[in-house]
Amino acid sequence: MSTDATTLDIDTGATAVAHPNMALIKYWGKRDRDLILPVTGSLSMTLDIFPTTTHVRVGEQEADTIALDGRPADEVTTRRVTGFLRLVRDITGRHEAAAVDSVNSVPTGAGLASSASGFAALAAAACAAYDHSLTPRELSRLARRGSGSACRSVFGDFVVWHPGGSRPPRDDLGSYAEPVPAGDFDPAMVIAIVDGGGKAVSSRKAMQHTVETSPFYLPWAAGIAADLERMRAAIGRGDLQEVGRIAEHNALSMHATMLAARPAVRYLQAGTLRVLDAVAALRTGGIDAYATIDAGPNVAVLCDPRDEIRVARAVSELPDVSATHIAHRGPGTTVTAGAAA
Repeated sequence: MSTDATTLDIDTGATAVAHPNMALIKYWGKRDRDLILPVTGSLSMTLDIFPTTTHVRVGEQEADTIALDGRPADEVTTRRVTGFLRLVRDITGRHEAAAVDSVNSVPTGAGLASSASGFAALAAAACAAYDHSLTPRELSRLARRGSGSACRSVFGDFVVWHPGGSRPPRDDLGSYAEPVPAGDFDPAMVIAIVDGGGKAVSSRKAMQHTVETSPFYLPWAAGIAADLERMRAAIGRGDLQEVGRIAEHNALSMHATMLAARPAVRYLQAGTLRVLDAVAALRTGGIDAYATIDAGPNVAVLCDPRDEIRVARAVSELPDVSATHIAHRGPGTTVTAGAAA
């Protein structure tokens, strides 16, 4: 990952590319909404598909302008991005407005981590455009302020996000992501798209509602530390079965906390359940396949790369699955000078 922007031409700005990550141990719940500090740690795999490309140019306009996928961003997105740019300017000591042009290759707001890749790319490109260098850990902490899971997309492969300490400023300084040693462990992840549209309830709202109203939330959160310890050990020894079992249990338990909220938050659709049934049938047939689901209806199926085509074919034949994509371990965020592609 390159984050040193000292040689970039500020007139042409900077372009960053970041990839989404799929959490194997989920992030669900904030203990500080302003700093975006999580209740628990989490662990993810950065993917090699669906990159976000973001170009930031400074000093050529009077106010911030935000474009997403070639069109002016909506009011909510504009408010989030301009607020993040103000944070970057506070850190860099610069005052010029910025023009942001971002392109997602993943459906936005569908539970496929578009905000993770989006804010990781924005953090890296904005710092470079404002001629400010950060260490990878500092960049991870900054990206977290835009979207919690973005701190993990700063890094490639397997990544753990530490929740931070219990008192300021240790909580903020201690909440960052870093790589998890994985050796040659490189499972496939088959993404089954059940619904690529935006969610009726944003992750931010659903997360807070779950924390405040679900009787299942605290027991779920209390088990995360043990899940993380077991998951890191399983990744280190390349144990696909154990990684898959922990990930599937963690994800379904997270969705159970949402279903128990009052009123319930339900991202799972009928098509989601059919994919889960297909994954269970694959395991019965001797294929190591395990499901994980972020805050949305779409399913990621962890499997051995030797079985990825068979797994993709099995889920693609379901009537509710509109598309499948095969992913592997992906790279961390990169920065270049010049105009956006």
